[in-house]
Amino acid sequence: MRFEEADPGSPGPGWVRVRHTAVGVNYIDTYHRSGLYPLPLPSGIGLEAAGVIDALGDGVTRWKIGDRVAYGTGPVGAYSQAQNVPAERVVAIPESVSDEQAAALMLKGLTAWYLLRRTHRVKAGETILFHAAAGGVGLLACQWAKHLGATVIGTVGSDAKAELAKAHGCTHVINYNRENFARRVGDITAGRGVAVVYDGVGKTTFDGSLDCLAPLGLMVSFGNASGPPPALELGMLSLRGSLFITRPTLMHYTADAADLAEGAAEIFDLVAAGVMKVEIHQRFPLAEATAAHRDLEARKTTRATVLLP
Repeated sequence: MRFEEADPGSPGPGWVRVRHTAVGVNYIDTYHRSGLYPLPLPSGIGLEAAGVIDALGDGVTRWKIGDRVAYGTGPVGAYSQAQNVPAERVVAIPESVSDEQAAALMLKGLTAWYLLRRTHRVKAGETILFHAAAGGVGLLACQWAKHLGATVIGTVGSDAKAELAKAHGCTHVINYNRENFARRVGDITAGRGVAVVYDGVGKTTFDGSLDCLAPLGLMVSFGNASGPPPALELGMLSLRGSLFITRPTLMHYTADAADLAEGAAEIFDLVAAGVMKVEIHQRFPLAEATAAHRDLEARKTTRATVLLP
């Protein structure tokens, strides 16, 4: 990555230009940078930011210059001082939410929304497993799942992250560097297993995650923090209890602008009600985005990270 001068120009028809006040940093950004998720090059990077509309394209009537807005599903290029964005892909930031919170909340919060409310609708009384419970998505999702009445088992990689996960909704926390998490899940659930596993870690947790599921349980593989998951022999799903598996993405769940608006409204309401705390733990100048990526990939970060233009 290089920090360069570029002019976004004026927004085209149906687009707006957003002058950024805060930019969210997410693990998917490292996939775009590394080429795991290829982008046409040369390219900007980043999917999530908050700011103020400072220009309107032809035909835009919903927004006006000066509106506070945020976006979390691209277009790619949020690591910038300003970007042109389709008008239907931005949402209004309520007064109860700061720009930094919005920038840290959109992609991660919407990810928690589709995981808990759409991919598998978490219900009161269920027991679920969420890997990387002290990560950006994990902290939001575990708070939300507890609010929904679920018993949340979270995995983490250190004692400090275990305390953080406990403070953000996890009833049980497993340090997978010291314990066999599948065996511990079996102990916690008296051998029944969990209804759903949310796995954003990938390679190192995938097989064990399948062993944690109850019969007819759902494996949600939504990330690759440790590398891509191994190839799966479909027969293993029947042997383990007629399991289900999905590989969802935020972009598909928010492709419809109405779904995007619904998800954003729900997460903003939870923040306003105090159910979901958005905590910014790392702030970097925009020009130091490379340092943010190094810390993120080295597992040195907790809570949320933002870049400040």
